[in-house]
Amino acid sequence: MLWIAIAIVIIALDQISKLLIIGNINLGQQIPIINDFFYITHWKNTGAAWGMFQNGRFFFIPFTIALSIVLIRIHMKSDNRFLKLALTIILGGAMGNFIDRVYRGSVVDFLQFFFGSYQFPIFNIADSFVVIGTVLMVCYILFMQKENQKIESQKNEIEKKEVGES
Repeated sequence: MLWIAIAIVIIALDQISKLLIIGNINLGQQIPIINDFFYITHWKNTGAAWGMFQNGRFFFIPFTIALSIVLIRIHMKSDNRFLKLALTIILGGAMGNFIDRVYRGSVVDFLQFFFGSYQFPIFNIADSFVVIGTVLMVCYILFMQKENQKIESQKNEIEKKEVGES
């Protein structure tokens, strides 16, 4: 239940922020928050991250459904709370953008950063959560998965010994 609540909070934060942007900022309008660094800019993205694969709505909708099913299955099979958190965060973000693609035909982006002359691609809260969850999942895979497998192996050996002694 905790995991569902986390995902719902992520989706709600994402959708509320997008509704605020749609209702208050014209498409293409740029509002400076920190001059020459951070702007709120209402933008429509019909593609994926960094605007790749434009007009890919009918690819991304089934892809998100399939990916979500895989992530949910991994989530259900795992006992590791860190991995479950990472997967939940990814799913919450993915669902935020999925809702946009289904109901709006494109994803609402609005967070724009400049680093000198480099303009980072405009993104949204859902994108941020997908990235954060992915970083956590990579940390789990690189640093924690082997340790968890070792612990599970030790548990299995202990259980085998206890069964053998009975």
